[in-house]
Amino acid sequence: MTQTDWSHLPNAKHIDWVIASVKVNPEKWTAAYTAAYTAAYKATYDAAWSAAYNTARTTANDAVWDASRDAASWVRSGAWLAAKGTILALIAWDDCAYMIESEVDEIKILAKLGDQRATLLLPACIMYNETKSITPLISYISKIKKCLFSI
Repeated sequence: MTQTDWSHLPNAKHIDWVIASVKVNPEKWTAAYTAAYTAAYKATYDAAWSAAYNTARTTANDAVWDASRDAASWVRSGAWLAAKGTILALIAWDDCAYMIESEVDEIKILAKLGDQRATLLLPACIMYNETKSITPLISYISKIKKCLFSI
C-alpha cells in the first residue's frame, strides 16, 4: 500500500475517512457544519482554528489540505470548512480522534465549555453518528489505494 504524506500521523485513518467521506457525502458535511456553526459558536471556533493551525502547520498538513480541497472543491463551502477543521484538529492533537466516535451531545457540551478539539471535531462527530460508517469506509479506502497504486 502506498503511503500518504500523513500516513505517519496517529490519526491518519481518520484523516483518510474525512477525505473520503466529504467526497461521498458533501451535502451531509455541509449540514453538519451548519448545525455545529451557529453565531454563538463562531468565536470559539475561530479561537480553536487559530490554535490548531499554529500547531499543525507541517508538510503533512499541506498534503492533507491539497487532498481534502480536491475532494471538496466542487461542493459548497460548508463541507470544505468542516473537513478542514476536522483535519486540522486531527493533525494538531494526537489524542482527539475518539471524539469523532463520541455521542454528539457530549461533544457539544465540551465545545460549549471551550474545548478546542471538540469545537473543530463537532461536524465530524455529527457525520459519524449519522452514518456510523468509519470502519467500513476505512477498509474501502485501503482497497481503493491498493488498486490505484498497484497500476
